[in-house]
Amino acid sequence: MVEFETRNWRSFACSRLAAGIAFATIAAITVLAMEKQACAQSAGAAYPKMSPLDQYLMTQQEEIAMARSAAPESVSKDAEVLVMDRHGYQTAVKGHNGFVCAVQRSWASDLDSPDFWNPKLRAPTCFNAVAARSFLPRVVKRTTLVLAGKTKEQVAGEMKAAFERKEIPAIEVGAMAYMLSKQGYLNSHDGHWHPHVMVFITQAEPAGWGANLPASPIFGSTDPTDRVTTFYIPVAKWSDGSADSVDPMSH
Repeated sequence: MVEFETRNWRSFACSRLAAGIAFATIAAITVLAMEKQACAQSAGAAYPKMSPLDQYLMTQQEEIAMARSAAPESVSKDAEVLVMDRHGYQTAVKGHNGFVCAVQRSWASDLDSPDFWNPKLRAPTCFNAVAARSFLPRVVKRTTLVLAGKTKEQVAGEMKAAFERKEIPAIEVGAMAYMLSKQGYLNSHDGHWHPHVMVFITQAEPAGWGANLPASPIFGSTDPTDRVTTFYIPVAKWSDGSADSVDPMSH
């Protein structure tokens, strides 16, 4: 499903660390959260390789419930729901409103993330119809490659080839998703972070949208592997209607 280029933003992320600012990526995990962990750790991934597949799987009913928790019930109750089995994502529930809800796993994050193979990671996301058509294929493709035994390097190469063959569509205008679940575990540092809405566009400079600037409430990251820039906009409430108790700008 989680998501700055690491080399371009390492110094920025570490300076933001001093102010205690963090945010979650999506595929689901933002690179700033990754950098907070990276600044505190010695070099090397926390999860250097894929764990046994069973650790990434859930029961179908658990996964359906978690996927639906990504958005308000008014949205998720009529959404299509995908679940992941040993071969990839499958449709578990047919939808009626154009939204598609799914639980992204760790490999949706940036390739340099120390959580890339973290089997604990669960990122419930509910995509609108535009994002389901133009962003979700990236999540599905990555998952298919990982479950076929591909390494991170092979995932990167296969994704590039898929784009060149035009097997993966460009991001369409209006692509967005909800990430409002208290059940999510987006990275080792921030857990479920804050309820937020994501907006997806073709690769661009986040600052052009005012993202990542001082006092800006919008965070952004660019993933060259997926050829997408994602903006993260924190909101006040979780999908169950309860208020977020922490100001994301002070986190």
